[in-house]
Amino acid sequence: MSEDFRQQALHYHAYPVPGKIAVELSKPADTVEDLALAYSPGVAEPVREIAQNADNVYKYTAKGNMVAVISNGTAILGLGNLGPLASKPVMEGKALLFKRFAGLDSIDIEVKHRTIDEFVDTVANIADTFGGINLEDIKAPDCFEIEKRLIERCQVPVFHDDQHGTAIVTAAGMLNALELQGKEISEAVIVCLGAGAAAVACMELLIKCGAQREKIYMLDRKGVIHTRRDDINEYKQLFANNTDKRTLEDVIEGADIFVGVSGPDLLSPEALKLMADKPVVFACSNPDPEIKPALAHQVRDDLIMGTGRSDYPNQVNNVLCFPFIFRGALDVRASAINDEMKLAAVNAIRELAKEPVPAEVLKAAGVDSLAFGPEYIIPKPMDPRLLPRVAKAVAVAAVESGVARIEMPVNYMADK
Repeated sequence: MSEDFRQQALHYHAYPVPGKIAVELSKPADTVEDLALAYSPGVAEPVREIAQNADNVYKYTAKGNMVAVISNGTAILGLGNLGPLASKPVMEGKALLFKRFAGLDSIDIEVKHRTIDEFVDTVANIADTFGGINLEDIKAPDCFEIEKRLIERCQVPVFHDDQHGTAIVTAAGMLNALELQGKEISEAVIVCLGAGAAAVACMELLIKCGAQREKIYMLDRKGVIHTRRDDINEYKQLFANNTDKRTLEDVIEGADIFVGVSGPDLLSPEALKLMADKPVVFACSNPDPEIKPALAHQVRDDLIMGTGRSDYPNQVNNVLCFPFIFRGALDVRASAINDEMKLAAVNAIRELAKEPVPAEVLKAAGVDSLAFGPEYIIPKPMDPRLLPRVAKAVAVAAVESGVARIEMPVNYMADK
């Protein structure tokens, strides 16, 4: 990051007022009569209605359009465990994206705690305030246990975006890339460099899309995760392969897919050369990928590549899904975000990439043309069609899978 960009970023966050979000009023508050309705004595009437029927909270308050973005700051972006307060700019940024892309009001909450139990208790005890809970930047393996417990205790959808948002966009792009390469995911050999929250979630969702667990090789800092290791947690154990292969070079030979959620420059040109014909490489380490696209294309002219960066083609970007998943879930008052809803989002995103791209999206992306192919396998984040397509697909899946508490609104998203 250049010093000039660093200063721009600091200025952006500090001026004209500190931070990126604020509260605005949705009702008039200019007269004595307004205040009498907004607070005492008028506010007593919706209080009574909610006390009689809890569902009335959706009619008389903002709960149904409100998402809490919650973190403990133990895994901030690529910066690590810097604590709850340091995570606040990121959580405000997430709230900004919810509002910008899906019209959802969102507030950030940073939790200081000593144990997983304390964190879970804190979030569970405030969860009913919101329509949904988005967990963010929580280290593995704690994040798995935290999300599991909160899903069990909360009556609103709980979604750890670092896991499932990443997985959904990865799966959508991956299925399209394999289609272009003429390969079936059920036959593909997959190498996953990284074994944290995003890696585990990505592989689990790819399995739900048809990948074979025994054909997945996952690596952590100590090398290949295999059945004879006794230093792996229960989540890595799910990907312990019965193999004598121990290094990246061992497992990548003949592999069809490389997914990197690890660190910069960890995929060497020599290792890339070992992959099968027409490989798919998702090098998603930020800000620097596991291999730079220019170098990868020099080494292989038959690959399709994605990264986590917006200045390269095929950005694997969570904003393609998480605002719209929550939009669809909240609009049918879903009690959870289940696998059916995640897979619906995958399919909606991948199918949109196959359609003609509107001029407004081309302009926003700064390009003259985009068409489904090796350099366009997933939509651009600013594509306005993502909201109606993904939200509706998720809402329909929620209704059909039985987690929706109300029916689909009539002509849902028809005006989008």
